[in-house]
Amino acid sequence: MPLDPLPDWVPARRREIGARVQAARLAANLTQMELGLRIGRDHRTIHRWEYGERVPNLDDLLLLADVVGMPLADLVRD
Repeated sequence: MPLDPLPDWVPARRREIGARVQAARLAANLTQMELGLRIGRDHRTIHRWEYGERVPNLDDLLLLADVVGMPLADLVRD
């Protein structure tokens, strides 16, 4: 059963991961649109991940890590 409301650290951690996604995308010289096309997601979804509004699922993270050439752990490591 999910916690409601979530502990304060969860949204903060979500934003940290989003910032890593954004940094990895920029390092790969990709726009949100280009990244979205490569992993089969809308650019608005990429935006929501980068700003911590939504969280990518594991499949999305695996695809994203592959496209930007980064180990998955580097995207989510604390």
